[in-house]
Amino acid sequence: MTRLAVVGATGLVGTKMLETLDRKAIPYDELVLFSSARSAGQEINFQGQTYIVQELTEERAKEHFDYVLMSAGGGTSEHFAPLFEEAGAIVIDNSSQWRMTEDVDLVVPEVNQPHFTRGIIANPNCSTIQSVVPLRLLQERFGLERVAYTTYQAVSGSGVKGKRDLTEGANGKAPEAYPHPIYNNVLPHIDVFLEDGYTKEEQKMIDETRKILNDETLKVTATCVRVPVQDSHSVHMSVTLKDTASVESIQQLFDEDDRVVLIDNPEQDEYPLAIHSTGKDEIFVGRIRRDDTLDNTFHVWCTSDNLLKGAALNAVQILEQVMQLKK
Repeated sequence: MTRLAVVGATGLVGTKMLETLDRKAIPYDELVLFSSARSAGQEINFQGQTYIVQELTEERAKEHFDYVLMSAGGGTSEHFAPLFEEAGAIVIDNSSQWRMTEDVDLVVPEVNQPHFTRGIIANPNCSTIQSVVPLRLLQERFGLERVAYTTYQAVSGSGVKGKRDLTEGANGKAPEAYPHPIYNNVLPHIDVFLEDGYTKEEQKMIDETRKILNDETLKVTATCVRVPVQDSHSVHMSVTLKDTASVESIQQLFDEDDRVVLIDNPEQDEYPLAIHSTGKDEIFVGRIRRDDTLDNTFHVWCTSDNLLKGAALNAVQILEQVMQLKK
C-alpha cells in the first residue's frame, strides 16, 4: 500500500501540488494532508473525497510514508524531513533547506535524476528550474562556458503576501512582503543581501545551476528582480558556448526538443510572455540573438509558470521519476 503525504497542503504551492497530482493521475492508496497548527482542521475536497488537514507533529512524521511532498518553508523542512526520511519515506522538498547539501540530490527531471544517497530530494529554485532545462540542451550540444542571468520574478514567488502587496498596493496600502512597494515598481532585491552585495536568491541560482548541470567550473552570475506581475517568471540568459554555434542552430535545437517550446518570430511580435506561460506546464524560449560584443555568446529569453514548473509540477515530476526508478 502506497502512503503519500503533502506537507503545506493549504499554501499556494501545496494547492498546486494537489491539482497536479490529480491532473497527472499519480497512483497512491492513502493520502494524508498536513499543515501548521494554524491551518489544521481545514477541509479540502480532493478527487471526490473530503480531507481534514492535520497538524504536522513529530509523532506523525515518524509514521511510515512512502513519499512526502513538502512545501512548508526551510525551518519546517529542516526539522521534519529527516524524521520522515528515518521512517522510510522519500521526501521531495520544495524549500531551499537541502538544495546545496552535498549528499542530497537536486533534481529537474528533464535534466538529471536522483542517486538516492539519501531519502531527501530537493526541488530547485523556481527560476533555476526553468533556466537549466534549455541550458542542458545547449550544454549537451555545444558545451557551456558562462551564464549570466537576469530574472523578472512574479510576486506569487513570495506567496500570498506578495500577491496581496501587488493588488492592495494599487490602493496605497503599505507593503508587507517587500521593503518597498511593488505596485508600479521594480525591486532589484529578492531574499536577503549577502556580504558581497549579491542577494541570497542570486547565489541560489549560481550554486544550483552548477550542481544540477554537474559543472563546478561553469561561470555563472545573476541579478534577480521582483516585478509587478502576478504569476510566471521571466529569465534573460546570456550564454557563452564552447563550440561554435549560430542563432539558427540554437533555434533548431530548441524547436526539435520537446523539453522546451520555441516561440521566436519577432517580425510578428511572437516571443515568450509571462501572461501566456501562466497555467501551463511548458518552458517557453525565444528572442535568441547573437551578442556581437562577446565571442560565441547568445541571448535567450525564457518564461514559465513559477508555481507549476517552478515548484509544484517539478516536485510531482520528481515523484513520477522516483516511482519509475523504484519499480
